[in-house]
Amino acid sequence: MLKITHQKTGDSTALLLEGRLAGPWVDELERVWRDCKESIAGPLVVDLRGVTFIEQEGKSLLSRMWLEGAELLAAGCCSRSILEDIMSAGRPTPSTRTTKNVSSE
Repeated sequence: MLKITHQKTGDSTALLLEGRLAGPWVDELERVWRDCKESIAGPLVVDLRGVTFIEQEGKSLLSRMWLEGAELLAAGCCSRSILEDIMSAGRPTPSTRTTKNVSSE
């Protein structure tokens, strides 16, 4: 089971998670995250300090969330290790478009 609490703090929004990020709860977190993304203007913080277990599908979702700008908080060696794996790859930087100048003869 996973409890997801949506909390507005100042200019950011937090999702406080408690329990296991596994099975159908991964899909539920993704649904809540997608809904939040559409309705918030500031940063999104995902607080994993109350999470006791994260399965591979949960790790994949957290990775996508992080790549799309969510901040992830964790406590405990397992959760911190998973977040270190996610963040070690780094976030992609916006690609710089270059314009090719074509001269006419």
